[in-house]
Amino acid sequence: MKKIHIQAEPFFDLLKEKNQSMWDIFEQMIQEHEQEIIFINDKQQVLFNYILPNNLDKLKEDQKKFSEEFKNKIAQTYLN
Repeated sequence: MKKIHIQAEPFFDLLKEKNQSMWDIFEQMIQEHEQEIIFINDKQQVLFNYILPNNLDKLKEDQKKFSEEFKNKIAQTYLN
């Protein structure tokens, strides 16, 4: 499986600057085979990773799941 290392802070800064979603970028990165996207900090430490699927349907499914989990975490943070 191909591994792609991404510097997290500059990546997310660029998304903000261009007013783009990471899911839009992931969609453009889809290839025939799954790829592991590894987000790292400025000290080259792994922050998190994501297995990019090889099809748009699975990506949309992942996006929906992520959005739901993120919404629940935000709700827990502000309700506690």
